[in-house]
Amino acid sequence: MSAPLIRADALEKRYGTRAVLRDVSFGVEPGGVLVVTGPNGSGKTTLLRLLVGLAAPSRGSLEIAVDRRRIGFVGHESLVYRDLTALENLDLYGRLYRVGERRERIGMLLERFGLWEARRLRVSAYSRGMTQRLALCRALLHQPELVVLDEPHSALDTEGAALLDEELTTLAAAGDHTLVVATHEPGRLAALTTGRLALGVA
Repeated sequence: MSAPLIRADALEKRYGTRAVLRDVSFGVEPGGVLVVTGPNGSGKTTLLRLLVGLAAPSRGSLEIAVDRRRIGFVGHESLVYRDLTALENLDLYGRLYRVGERRERIGMLLERFGLWEARRLRVSAYSRGMTQRLALCRALLHQPELVVLDEPHSALDTEGAALLDEELTTLAAAGDHTLVVATHEPGRLAALTTGRLALGVA
């Protein structure tokens, strides 16, 4: 059995005197799909921020056997520039991540997520669902080894959600991506799930 890509032991995160996460332990094998569930306020978003390096644990240990440049993340903020077009956004991120053949990669993702026709529009003209699709393109552009998604279906229409389901199925089947997905709809991922972490459950 291979070593876990992610290993958390007695993980805790506090903000002042308030514990957002307490005594959380889990592991994720390479190529695994961990689904994180729990009610609002249970610490799902905080956990994902710890995984991608946007916050540091207060106690416990968290080991992630992948370079941060090999992580793709979609959180509650899209992290795309509203004054730029979709093409300009992805080209910028492609340069930052030094993506090889980035024009081809950008075109493929925009086609895959149904944004090709809107590629020259500024993101400020996008609907919330279109912006979420672009955020997914951004997160997948550099072909990350670890993909971390926080409620990725929440802003998507039916077509966008179906496209995301198809993409997650493809990523999981490839076996060279590890997925961590926080969701209120675990049933959508049931066929892919290799592990489940329930937060805020006594």
